[in-house]
Amino acid sequence: MKNKILIFCSSFLLTLTLSCEKDFNEINERPDALSTNDISAKFFVTEIQQRLLRGNMFPIWLGNIIHVDQFAGQSSNGWAGSSWNGDLGWLFNSGWSDGGCWNFLSGYNSVITSYLNNVGEGGTLEDEMYYALGLVMKGFYYQQFTDAYGMIPFTEASDPNIALPKYDDQLTIYKGIIADLDNAISIIGSKTEAGSAFGKLAENDVIFNGNMQRWKQAANSLKLRIALRAHGGVGEDFSAAAVSEAISSGVLADVDAMFAGFPGETNIWGASSAACFGDVYTFGGGGSDWRISQAMTDVLKGNDDPRLTKMTKPAVGGIMKITKPTSGEGVALIDDHVAFVKSTLDAAGLVLDTDYTWTETAADLTITMPENTNYIGMPSRISPKLKGYMPGPMFSEPADIITQVRNSSGKEQFPSVLMTSADSHFMIAEAIVKGLAAGDANTYYQLGLEKAMAIWQTSPSSDFTASSMGSLTGTMEEKLEKIASQRWLVNYTNGYESWAIVRDTGYPTAAVITSDNNDIISFAGEMNGKQVQRLRYGTNTYNTNGANVNAAVSVQGPDNNTTKLWYAK
Repeated sequence: MKNKILIFCSSFLLTLTLSCEKDFNEINERPDALSTNDISAKFFVTEIQQRLLRGNMFPIWLGNIIHVDQFAGQSSNGWAGSSWNGDLGWLFNSGWSDGGCWNFLSGYNSVITSYLNNVGEGGTLEDEMYYALGLVMKGFYYQQFTDAYGMIPFTEASDPNIALPKYDDQLTIYKGIIADLDNAISIIGSKTEAGSAFGKLAENDVIFNGNMQRWKQAANSLKLRIALRAHGGVGEDFSAAAVSEAISSGVLADVDAMFAGFPGETNIWGASSAACFGDVYTFGGGGSDWRISQAMTDVLKGNDDPRLTKMTKPAVGGIMKITKPTSGEGVALIDDHVAFVKSTLDAAGLVLDTDYTWTETAADLTITMPENTNYIGMPSRISPKLKGYMPGPMFSEPADIITQVRNSSGKEQFPSVLMTSADSHFMIAEAIVKGLAAGDANTYYQLGLEKAMAIWQTSPSSDFTASSMGSLTGTMEEKLEKIASQRWLVNYTNGYESWAIVRDTGYPTAAVITSDNNDIISFAGEMNGKQVQRLRYGTNTYNTNGANVNAAVSVQGPDNNTTKLWYAK
């Protein structure tokens, strides 16, 4: 009940200043229109956190599940019997892309702008500590937004006098985010709280319970993330200094910035509602559930990672009968498709006649395996032609904590990830390996592993420690591959960040999903088999701010899914 009150209060108050904008030509209208004089800024904090970290069904379903989680190589769709084909999301659909990604991200600017204008200098609820918190949230927002699309409105996005803001390049945006973070870090200084008496921030901050030193550390962790991502980019001259400053000032070392949502939420479709992955997983009476990707199980299982049993479930297994087609183009593909099924089981480490049996006739293929025993990841981006050969029970599903629905008698839901202490330690290790910081990289890598596994209530096992992933050894490139793979894992459920890591580093290699055979892995239309590098701009923005969108395209490259962004070149 307390969580419902928090979100209701912040949502109700924000509606005094916000309407449901969907594009940047609308978000600059009266962003500081709040006129209430007897309310605390604390009632706004829950809203700006929840709206970014755990939105309603649209950004979770159409955004994460259909798009970025798949692009990150962490989930797969299109098993036989599923409502979805394997190329859903990979094959561009403006309705899905706009509804789940562009409208969500572009629309959040009005939420954070209204908050900052009201708690900033001269605002109705002026308070520098609340303002600093808002700057950090703004930084996380714009980092996610620009890393998904590239050039977006930034410098003019919140100016009420500019209805049609220009699109800034990523170098400008990164430097602007760091400037905002530096401002927030300076404002916070040694202070520990925001507000006082009635206006004291505590439980309304659903991430750090009002601890401003944690927000300062989160700002430094984000600064470190951006600096490392920018390092080596054309024209950048700030990353080395920013890395040093962030580490020196202090990153998140012992706590995580995560948001568990509101388990008692009843409306998952409203603008201020907080849905969860389980709402999608069980949506429509089944068939909309996804599977753990082959890349995920490769990285976990291949290194004896104890998180395998925490993050995923063994395949349901049993007797699975695949009926071969008797007409159409599928007949000529039978041998290739059957061979792919066998190679998928081989890749999972299963041994024929030990872990499963295989009976093939001219008409069908029957695979039998023990129930709830084997961990098998499903290949991503599979061709619809292959769908009938991918029985759902053959593949691992996400752990119950991921797919738990709301109102589940107090059962725990896995929180949304903003920034973890594990990622912070991994990034320091990366900085050391790259020569941007001093220290022992393996020490920070080990700290990262401990913190990462603690999130899943486990710890590095002796088998994992003995694996190649268990210590930071090898060439410089091998070390960077290990760090990137662990950062990719620790950001699981934050598909935007996991996907950015893959595009920036190329690791883990199993998560770089491409295709040279459209009969097996979908070319996904105009992508022609290439890796997804970015999201496409919202369709309507061409109608409302076309000149600036086209100007961005002329600089950045074609508005398609394969144009590489600045940091990934």
